[in-house]
Amino acid sequence: MIIKPMIRNEICLNSHPKGCAQSVLNQINYVRTAFKQNGALAHAENSFPRLVLVLGSSTGYGLASRITAAFGYGAATVGVSFEKAGTASKPGTPGWYNNLAFGTEAAAAGLIAKTLDGDAYSESLKAQAVEAIRSVGAQAGIPPKVDLIIYSLASPVRTEPKSGVMYRSVIKPIGETYSGKTINTVSGEIIEKSVLPATEEEIAATVKVMGGEDWELWIDSLDAAGVLSQNVKTVAYTYIGPELSWAIYKNGSIGRAKADLERAAAAINAKLTGSLKKRQTFAWVSVNKAVVTRASAVIPIIPLYISCLFKVMKGKGLHEGCVEQTVRLFRDRLYSQEALGDGGKVLVDSDGRIRLDDWEMQEDVQQEVTERMEKITKDNLLELCDVEGFKHDFLEVHGFDVSGIDYEAEIDPSRI
Repeated sequence: MIIKPMIRNEICLNSHPKGCAQSVLNQINYVRTAFKQNGALAHAENSFPRLVLVLGSSTGYGLASRITAAFGYGAATVGVSFEKAGTASKPGTPGWYNNLAFGTEAAAAGLIAKTLDGDAYSESLKAQAVEAIRSVGAQAGIPPKVDLIIYSLASPVRTEPKSGVMYRSVIKPIGETYSGKTINTVSGEIIEKSVLPATEEEIAATVKVMGGEDWELWIDSLDAAGVLSQNVKTVAYTYIGPELSWAIYKNGSIGRAKADLERAAAAINAKLTGSLKKRQTFAWVSVNKAVVTRASAVIPIIPLYISCLFKVMKGKGLHEGCVEQTVRLFRDRLYSQEALGDGGKVLVDSDGRIRLDDWEMQEDVQQEVTERMEKITKDNLLELCDVEGFKHDFLEVHGFDVSGIDYEAEIDPSRI
């Protein structure tokens, strides 16, 4: 069949196998080049992550993290995600194709990798992951101990494993209705959107889904099974953004959940400092730069802000996507010379967070973005904002608008 993007209400409902596979290969090639050029492999080999678990490994930052660990450091990886397979008559989810592409490229490079498909919040999947870690370690000829755990789950729902209660997250303001301008990703027009405030039940549910409870449960399960290395590190991803977005993001329901991630990081450190006899911090929340995700198009103000931000950061040579940031996370933070030295310190802010949004939040960048957003009209939108860049990234997440792909060709959606 010939697959073209199907977009309804700012959400893309399908994906393109070949485009997804090429996008994965592009990220792999970037990692290979970046590490070769920057001499990142100059540290002692036993300081590298050798066995990495990525929770939410099929798209976005999770996928980029798995690619960086594998193709930057040669690590064996276990990926966990929940995707829908493609069939001969219907495309699968982008992450399903991404996982296939990663597995193909990893095998070709002689890298050990295993991907688990299922509900990452369940106890059964956690048990499967333990067995996968042991199996992958044996295949790779290394101890079955995880050196790095990336927590990058982004599901809208979570079933709490003990109670069986399903919780659903929302992206809503707290206290009062939020109204703001945004961009229609199909037409490119500026539109106004309003979102009603979250109820207390919705706030609590969002924290249950997107907060740090499940991150803690994963660490507990892995620790109990004895598959954490003495020098294990773990990172969960978050976003803060500028003050203009706080009403819908940082101070909204999702902000409450992200704050709970920071609580969880402290709790994880407290638990495992004792059980692993560690003397230093090893669990962090990484605050990342704004990027286009499958959900970002539906959040008021975010598409407009990101489009402005892209224009400014590209103009200053500071723009990054997911893979560029994860390379910086690994190379310049987690496994930098300073982090691997005697002090073993990772560069963090005053609240103990890794800041990969440091370029986005530079004063000159934010000042120019703010000035542009105050001037935006339908007549100067394309001049002040990178609307085409936003649309490209939105489509690319789903395997569309990827250079080198013939989108008029008949393909089999059951494979890449």
